[in-house]
Amino acid sequence: MSAQIADVVRGPVTRLRSLGGSRLQRLCLLLLILFVLVSVFAPWLAPQDPTFGDLGASLQGPSAAHWLGTDQGGHDTLSALIEGTRTSLAGPLAVVLFSTVTGIAVGLFTAWRGGWADTLIGRILDIVFAFPALLVAILAVAVFGKGMTAPVIAMAIAYMPYTARLVRGLAMQEKARPYIAAYRVQGHSGVFIAVRRLLPNIAPTVLAQSTVNFGYALLDLAALSFLGLGVQPPTLDWGAMINQSQAAVLQGEPLSAIAPAIAVVLVVVAFNIVGENIGDRLAGRDS
Repeated sequence: MSAQIADVVRGPVTRLRSLGGSRLQRLCLLLLILFVLVSVFAPWLAPQDPTFGDLGASLQGPSAAHWLGTDQGGHDTLSALIEGTRTSLAGPLAVVLFSTVTGIAVGLFTAWRGGWADTLIGRILDIVFAFPALLVAILAVAVFGKGMTAPVIAMAIAYMPYTARLVRGLAMQEKARPYIAAYRVQGHSGVFIAVRRLLPNIAPTVLAQSTVNFGYALLDLAALSFLGLGVQPPTLDWGAMINQSQAAVLQGEPLSAIAPAIAVVLVVVAFNIVGENIGDRLAGRDS
């Protein structure tokens, strides 16, 4: 398995320098690649069963058997951290995919149609903007119950206006360019021009925004799990790990809470830095 992981990571690592950017940006990209690989190969990388708890070994410090110690339930912290990577990354990915696809569709439609459609949809987006994504997720939990499905859908709706507004603004600028008028003269349909010609020109900025949104979505979902409203046992998640380790912190063994907290911070910061670099590189600007 280690050989397979090495084969997967070798290609991206050898191309890091060709992506440009500072050493910090390349380091953040490498960090994200490692987190993704950990989430994919989590069942094979976890040194122990993350759901097995040995009460006789609870709240132990780092050792050869438990590199990051154990929590109050005797679970191996490193194994739980590795397994929690899957849920912690899958939720934000679903939020970003849904919000980006719907945001692009709404943004292009409003920019292309204009008139009353632009005004009406713009007012609806203003209303959605008034509610923070985390609050919308909490309301979804109150209505549909605890778990990840309802919060993910609710947060995707809450994040959608950011992409829609961005796409609309960029599309309005592109509409005024001569190449759009040239395609219209050639008889191409509005859908063809918007999707096949206009969208590729604004995609770099949209991609950069979506990358940044991933980090924020991860932070919101981790906060929801910390409040006990997200994933439920035995499913593992970084936010849930922090929540379950509060007793350990009070008893002087904070590592089971610090480890997932550091993971959240690293991924959020890395996605922000990589998102900015992606936008600069794909837009042809010197980063």
